[in-house]
Amino acid sequence: MKANRGQIARALSAPGEDVRFYLLYGPDRSGSEALAAMLGKAMGEEAERIDLTGSELKSDPAKLADEAAAISLFGGARFIRIDPAGDEIFAGVEALLEAEKAGNPVVAIAGALRGTNKLVKLAFASDAAMACASYAPEGRDADLMVIEMAQETGLQIAPDIAQRLARSSHGDRSILASELAKFALYLDAAPDRPRQLDHDAMDALSASSDEGDLSRLANVVLSGDLVALDRELTQFASEGMVGIPLIRAILRRLLLLAKLRAEVEQGNSTQTVIAKAGRAIFWKEKAVIADQVERWRSDALAIAINRASDTERLLKSAGGPGLIAADEELFAIARKARTLR
Repeated sequence: MKANRGQIARALSAPGEDVRFYLLYGPDRSGSEALAAMLGKAMGEEAERIDLTGSELKSDPAKLADEAAAISLFGGARFIRIDPAGDEIFAGVEALLEAEKAGNPVVAIAGALRGTNKLVKLAFASDAAMACASYAPEGRDADLMVIEMAQETGLQIAPDIAQRLARSSHGDRSILASELAKFALYLDAAPDRPRQLDHDAMDALSASSDEGDLSRLANVVLSGDLVALDRELTQFASEGMVGIPLIRAILRRLLLLAKLRAEVEQGNSTQTVIAKAGRAIFWKEKAVIADQVERWRSDALAIAINRASDTERLLKSAGGPGLIAADEELFAIARKARTLR
C-alpha cells in the first residue's frame, strides 16, 4: 500500500505481523534512512539485524523469504534491512509477499524510483507491504525539521537559525544531524541541559566555508566548469569528504532543476519559475540556477538523475567500483553540461 511519511513512521515504530515489507525510496535518501532507523529502534537493542544487498537477492531471490521466516539463533527479535535496493530485488520481494509465513519484518532503502517502477507498484498493490517516497523538506517544513532535530540534541534555536541550518544542509537529515551533534558538543548541550545556538557559534564551527560548499560543487558540475570541478574535488578530498555526499549534492540539484525545467517547458519563463521557487533557492544562487535551468532540458536531466542514482547504489554495493566512480560521474555530468546551451 502507498503511505505518507506519517503513516509509515507509525507503522515502523510499532511493526505488526500484517506488514512484511517496507519500501523506502525517493530522492531524499537521508529521509529514508531516518525512517529505517525507526524499525531498528522499535525492534530493540538486542534484536538481530540481517543486512542484505540488492546484488545478493538478485543471485538468490529465495533468500529473502527464507530469512524473513527464520528464527533467531538466540530466540530474540529479528529484522532484515536491504541496502542498496532496486529492481534487482523484485523477485525476492514477490516471493516474500507470496510466502505462507514471514515473521521478521523487512525494510528496503532504494533511490529515486518513479511511481511507475515495478518494485514500487508491487508494494503499492500488496496489503502486506508499505511504500513511502522521501523528499527533502522545503520552506517551513524544513525549518520545523531542523527545530525538532535540534531539540533532540539539547539545542534551542530561533527561526532564523533554523532557516540557516536548513539551507546549509540542503534539507539532508544526515548532514544536519552531523552538524547539530557538532554544535551540541561545542556548547555542551544535551536534552537535560539545553543550550541556545546562535550565529556566533555557527560562524565558529559551520562546515559551509568558501572552500567546502556543496552548493558550489553543484554549480560547477551543472554549469560544466571542468577546471573548477577538479579544484573542488581536490579540496573536498583533503577534508575527507568523498563519494556519496558529493553524489547526493548533485542529485539534489538535478532534482530541483528537473522540477523547475518542467515548469519552463509548460510555458513559464525561467525568471518567473525562479521567483516562484522562493526560499528553495538561495538568493545568491538564483542567477546561476537560472542559467542551469535554461541549459538543461528535461530529457537530459532525467538521464543525469538516473546515472547519479545508479552511481550511489554502486558506491554502496559490496565489490563496487570504489570512490573514484563518484568523481568520474561528476566529470561525466560536467562534460555533458558543456555541450548544452
